[in-house]
Amino acid sequence: MPTTPPTPSVAPPPPPHLPSANLNPYGGFHRGLSLLHGWLPLTIELIAVALLIVAVARFTRRWWLVRVPICLASAAAAAVGGWLYLTDEGLASDPAPLLLWVAVAALAGALAVAVLGWPGGRWWQRAAAILAVPMALLSTGVVLNQWVGYYPTVQSAWSALTAGPLPHQTDLADLPGLRGKPRTTGVVVPVHIPDTASGFKHRTEYVYLPPAWFAGDKPPALPVVTMIAGEFNTPADWLRSGQIMPSIDKFTAANDGRAPILVFVDSSGSFNNDTECVNGPRGDAADHLTKDVPPYVESTFGASADPANWAVIGWSMGGTCAIDLTVTHPELFHTFVDIAGDLSPASGTKEQTIRRLYGGDAAAWDRFDPLTVMDHHGPYTGVAGLFDDLTPPPRQGNRGGAGQFARPKVDEDQIGLGGQDAGGDTGEIGAAEKLCAKGRDLGIDCTIHTTQGGHTWQFASAAFESSFPWITARVGLPVLESR
Repeated sequence: MPTTPPTPSVAPPPPPHLPSANLNPYGGFHRGLSLLHGWLPLTIELIAVALLIVAVARFTRRWWLVRVPICLASAAAAAVGGWLYLTDEGLASDPAPLLLWVAVAALAGALAVAVLGWPGGRWWQRAAAILAVPMALLSTGVVLNQWVGYYPTVQSAWSALTAGPLPHQTDLADLPGLRGKPRTTGVVVPVHIPDTASGFKHRTEYVYLPPAWFAGDKPPALPVVTMIAGEFNTPADWLRSGQIMPSIDKFTAANDGRAPILVFVDSSGSFNNDTECVNGPRGDAADHLTKDVPPYVESTFGASADPANWAVIGWSMGGTCAIDLTVTHPELFHTFVDIAGDLSPASGTKEQTIRRLYGGDAAAWDRFDPLTVMDHHGPYTGVAGLFDDLTPPPRQGNRGGAGQFARPKVDEDQIGLGGQDAGGDTGEIGAAEKLCAKGRDLGIDCTIHTTQGGHTWQFASAAFESSFPWITARVGLPVLESR
């Protein structure tokens, strides 16, 4: 293992297919009681409906002519209000499935029935009305989770709720005792990166160290990949919701233990603080990712400081961050993988984004808009990127457009229904085409791949698995051809 990875002169072509022992793209997500499909989500939804029916089933004229219409109006208002809020805030690039708004309406209706139906209701009707509220809330959560694929299983949801340990997690203080001992898997270390340069208050972040990091008397200067999750996130999401560790273990087992160091960063500071990885009123996230993280990883883990050995992988909002950080800071990063990202950091319309993300500073938009940044920067040297986006399923056959990965098709009947990308909109693909075209004009070697699927963590995980060998080679580590 060389102390410094060789710098590739050109980007190796992405692999057309990553073999897998389990050809189901959700292979890792079926380990446990599924929250995405199967009997459990359906059972929760049916119980909520049954309780609501029992609570509503009354036979008085006043109930049906006065109180039921009020309950229905409350339900409709909640669904419309939720839709308007989601649209106004720009919280998702894909519209929510209709079933989500039905569930929201059912929740509001259940609350109204519990309040308005209490007087004059029999004990069993009151009990059903009270029980219908938490079940409707749980049902709404299940439908929301099916839309985004955030918690694949009951076990993953419980682990996140209880802050359980991540796969292969160990303490930073234990690393010296592991050095020089043969390892078949890497480790995940919680880290508290100082915010000295940025002042950005963030949560615990995580660093994955591959088996090769433990060989020899001192750490080799391995390359680094910064991992950024979506808009609503925790730093552990790639490992909990994305469940990428099995594919990483499989990769290192077949590649002599070699892989980049992975840094699972906090780009938002809290679960619902959408920074889009820029500096602004929501926090100087860009400074944290560029001024706090690299020096810490290099000094603490002996990582390479060569920008040719640094990359960014991001999903959804994180995909936007991946290209934005790379084109804005080519002195730090030379490679990116943008998985279903947007054209630019966004929080609603451009006007809303300038107000929300930049405190009304229109000039800040230009400083973080990738197209504008590329125009101002001029030609790039040694920078390459991969866009992996969603394409609607074809009417016939199992393949999408030319150039897509030969990854197994995402099960549209189960997960991610209702999204723009699943329903025919090509906004993310259009964004990739514009960004890639501009990048190519300025010397950035980029490729666009499309895959059928919904805007879910399962798609993100499959995209990561397919791109990981390419990005490993791209940042300077040999990848065995037997893969």
